[in-house]
Amino acid sequence: MSGMDDREDAFEKKFAHDEALQFKAEARRNKLLGLWAAELLGKSGDAAQDYAKEVIRADFEEAGDADVFRKIRADFDAAGIAQSDHQIRRTMDELMATAVEQIRTEG
Repeated sequence: MSGMDDREDAFEKKFAHDEALQFKAEARRNKLLGLWAAELLGKSGDAAQDYAKEVIRADFEEAGDADVFRKIRADFDAAGIAQSDHQIRRTMDELMATAVEQIRTEG
């Protein structure tokens, strides 16, 4: 029975590790997304970094990406920034791939 316990323990550890990496990748993506949006909103320096942190915090409102998308969409609409929903979602996907790659290369 010890072999089954070891196997179960290994699966649980891998699941926890994968979840931690997913969380880290989403947070990194959200920072990159916030910096991208901040540039379009005319923010730079500390203002851009602060905006990126707002985007990261927005992701804690609910599960999934809808809360982050809504924040970016609302901020673009309020500022008159012409970006379609498709463009925002495509950028979110591209930046997720970038975030995953950055995390992978960090070790």
